[in-house]
Amino acid sequence: MTLLERFLDPTAISLKICGITRHSDATQLAALGVHALGVNFWPGSKRYLPPADAAWLLGLAGHILRVGVFVNAPVELPLRLMRDGWLDVIQLHGDETPADAAAYRAANIQFIKAIGVQSRADLVHASDYGSAAILLDAHAPGVYGGTGEVFDWNVAAQFREQHPALPLILAGGIVADNAALAARRVRPAALDVASGAELAPGIKDFAKVQALLDAVKTQ
Repeated sequence: MTLLERFLDPTAISLKICGITRHSDATQLAALGVHALGVNFWPGSKRYLPPADAAWLLGLAGHILRVGVFVNAPVELPLRLMRDGWLDVIQLHGDETPADAAAYRAANIQFIKAIGVQSRADLVHASDYGSAAILLDAHAPGVYGGTGEVFDWNVAAQFREQHPALPLILAGGIVADNAALAARRVRPAALDVASGAELAPGIKDFAKVQALLDAVKTQ
């Protein structure tokens, strides 16, 4: 089983910590047994990591699932980082359409599609991407996640029930205090946390990370 397959395995809920900017945080996440980390390559993010500063991702291969987060990016950079072995999977976190995702499918590159949710109407085309998983986050136009806002988990739960073969990742306002409830209510393959695991944007709080890990392990 690959790291991605293990991360998306529906028999246990995984944890992804997103917005990693420091090598030391990444290695500590791997040592704690966190299943995945996300690195934001969108320059508009307050958790942006320039690709030139991200070579340390190569040394984490096989230790933790490495997710590269991109927002409306030309395909060249994500494809290069995948082919150079820096990433295990791409996360499309912008306004990408199923047609935009065709380049990744054609290159046999695994990707996760993130969708900001206001209502069920936002999910009409979610299954058209051909993605390895769908990540549901709070609707945040122009910001694209990381806001700490929660959306209606009933929408996520209904989507999972309607698409049982499509792995679901739940994001948006998840913290240690509500992680177990989110896991029980939605039963996603994974929880994705950025601001709920931080001291400051891009700087992780490992007491919060451990509490999140403990919460998902009880489910």
